[in-house]
Amino acid sequence: MRIVISILLLSGSMLYSEEAAPSDALKKTIDGAGENAPQIRSAWEKCPIDQRKGMEFLLTNMPSHDAKSLHADFLLENVALAYRARSEMPWGKDIPEAIFLNHVLPYACLDESRDSWRADFFNRFRTIAGDAQTAHEALKRVNSSMIRETGVRYSTKRRVANQGPKESMELKMASCTGLSILLADALRSLCIPARITGTAMWTNNKGNHNWTEVWLPEYKEWKFTEYGNNSEELDRGWLLGEAAKAVPGSIVYGVYATTWKKSANHFPMVWNDRDTSVAAVEVSQRYIELGTPHLQKAGECELQIEAVKKSADGSPMRESVEVEVLQDGKRIAKGATPSATDDTNHFLCVRVPQGAPCRVVVPGSNPRSPSSMEEVTPKEQEKNRRITLHLP
Repeated sequence: MRIVISILLLSGSMLYSEEAAPSDALKKTIDGAGENAPQIRSAWEKCPIDQRKGMEFLLTNMPSHDAKSLHADFLLENVALAYRARSEMPWGKDIPEAIFLNHVLPYACLDESRDSWRADFFNRFRTIAGDAQTAHEALKRVNSSMIRETGVRYSTKRRVANQGPKESMELKMASCTGLSILLADALRSLCIPARITGTAMWTNNKGNHNWTEVWLPEYKEWKFTEYGNNSEELDRGWLLGEAAKAVPGSIVYGVYATTWKKSANHFPMVWNDRDTSVAAVEVSQRYIELGTPHLQKAGECELQIEAVKKSADGSPMRESVEVEVLQDGKRIAKGATPSATDDTNHFLCVRVPQGAPCRVVVPGSNPRSPSSMEEVTPKEQEKNRRITLHLP
């Protein structure tokens, strides 16, 4: 007959079998859970043996306020569904254990509300991923469907910056942070590792920005994308030029990425800058190297172009239109301006020589009569100029 050896936890007179004996780190979490300690114990005891490593990692690294509030059922469902996705997705077997534990298993990214999103998202986005055999293909299908599937778009009218997925989907709007959380959760539901990356402040002091990074077996490294991106390309986007100016070691101007495993660094949350509970790793140098080719050269002025149109209440609203930049009658650049649902730091950026006149136009049906036009002659040493085209 098998002999079961039990030990007595000093923190609460709870008996554990030898198989279920918690580590010292887990005991510390239980001790710090206060009145919620029975829930944390229950999550540990009821967790299947083959998922216990994940449960222990989740519990020992969770923020203290979660240990004091989350229920066992919530934690057990989260872990079970994460392991299910790993076993059922074709790429699940190719996700290293450490990456899975740190960037698939967690139920949250930052300090957002603790929503039970996994079951709903697994069903939603598994259907969208369809017969995708690689994480990259699934990422492309899921991300290109996010706005259509959830109805959530960028808006400065969102309630708070750090909305959880439930509130963002109810309001149909979110900040760059809320959008990044929503995308990361959607990807994690399919065992695609994802984390939030961002800066507390661009070096031009024009605001913060957060975005999503993914770890794909095809590359075996982190790549960045943004919510709603329907391109196959990764590590491409408007933010590169600004991110390349990051200041390593600075909690304000550096670039950081979230990690569930406890770290000496914390993720800077500008909506609650006193909260240091979200662990992070600094990735400033990666973005400096990635963005350096996108930095403007000496003698260039960057035109930061947007187009606006009066809304029903008379206020200006951004509109996405095709724009051309002409010099000496020749087109030197073209592109689309950001829409009302793009990040407010996002512009159509075009580099032109300082001191040389050029025209920024929105072509109309009559080539001789553009819908909107602005003559520009950047001054010597002028590095940036904001161009706002007013549409009829």
